[in-house]
Amino acid sequence: MDDFSLKALLEHLPVFWWEVDEPWQVRERGGGAFADTETARRFLDRMRQELAAPGHPPRGGRWQARFDGRTFDVSWPLDERGAGHRTHGLAVEVDARPETPRQHAAFAGLVNLSPAAAFIRDSDGRYLWANHAYAHLYGTVVEELVGKHIEEYDAPTEAAQFRALDQEILTRGTPMRHTLDYRRPDGSAGQAVGHRFPVRENARTCVAGIYVDITDHLRAMVQRQEAEDDLRALRDHSGLPCALLSANGRVVNASWAAAELFDLSLHDLVGRRAHTLLAPETGLDGLHRRWNGLIARHTRRVETSAVFVDAQGRQRRAQLHLTTVGHCAGRARHVWAVVTHQSLAHDPHPSLTPAQIRILSLLAAGSSNGDIATSLRLSRQTVDYHISRLRELLDADTRPALVARAYVLGILAPRAWPPRSATAAHPLSTA
Repeated sequence: MDDFSLKALLEHLPVFWWEVDEPWQVRERGGGAFADTETARRFLDRMRQELAAPGHPPRGGRWQARFDGRTFDVSWPLDERGAGHRTHGLAVEVDARPETPRQHAAFAGLVNLSPAAAFIRDSDGRYLWANHAYAHLYGTVVEELVGKHIEEYDAPTEAAQFRALDQEILTRGTPMRHTLDYRRPDGSAGQAVGHRFPVRENARTCVAGIYVDITDHLRAMVQRQEAEDDLRALRDHSGLPCALLSANGRVVNASWAAAELFDLSLHDLVGRRAHTLLAPETGLDGLHRRWNGLIARHTRRVETSAVFVDAQGRQRRAQLHLTTVGHCAGRARHVWAVVTHQSLAHDPHPSLTPAQIRILSLLAAGSSNGDIATSLRLSRQTVDYHISRLRELLDADTRPALVARAYVLGILAPRAWPPRSATAAHPLSTA
């Protein structure tokens, strides 16, 4: 029989042969023991590791090796070094039955490299096969796990639970889906979900299982729920008017305090467009530009002021904090709007001129009419006229009442000294 005929015959037998050169570069390989090249490569890697271990090769060049739950008689080398210093090796699977082909070998190879953890155990709790993901759960490798019993890797409580599940599967003879708790290699608790089912292996009924580790997923879900609960508590019980806005400015969610601010029910507030809640004023263009900067992620946070209008048409100026939600690099999907300070609600009045706002600032600082005239380079009569006009606009009879109304209506900034406009960027600004 020539070499070609021999190789063709070996392709139908549970054997594996290989030829390597001096630096262990694989030149040829074949046989019917492995259905895919990845498994064959891993087998050769295992052989190379064993040959490098102390005591190898043994006398006569023959030994038994365990690989993926299978046992092989290995012969190395089969001959003296040939041309090019090449040597041959042969592995014959023990107790393999050539008349029974390995079915679904491609699927088995897929499961072996799947991120889902899979195993097969006999009725005595001994591992017959496991994939890499399952061995990883225990911080070991497949070759170390196969042949061991449950108690050698699990604590007594967990081992008893797993044995009971195995016996239930063997008794019922049907698959079962469930979630199990186990101990991770670092000592922390883990959870996995999957199926356990009966299989036939070497004329015996055994238990197989395939599971997905959901520990990290469950932890992330718990953390997310806790964050949502904290945010909901802050929204509902802080007393601050706040609302979650979509990128196009629609109210997605809001606190009860926000609904009260606009004299609306929470149901009527959610779904409204934010611009319908703002009073028309000259600063709206600037607010719109800053909003676009937030959505484009040019900035994460904006602090500004705006004049709100409620369902009765009354206005109030409020300090507004806008913050984007999330950390993605693209456009922001949502923005949290929080009101930290707000003025007294009032009926609309004509907008004040920069000179009138500056006069109010000087009045609040304690300046007399003469001091104001000198500071602004105006005549005394002009200052008297402006103050009289301000009393009419703000419905205040005295100078102290005029200053108080300027603060409660949000015209003057409540936390600034020297007094200044609530919309000014600098204390000395006039608007």
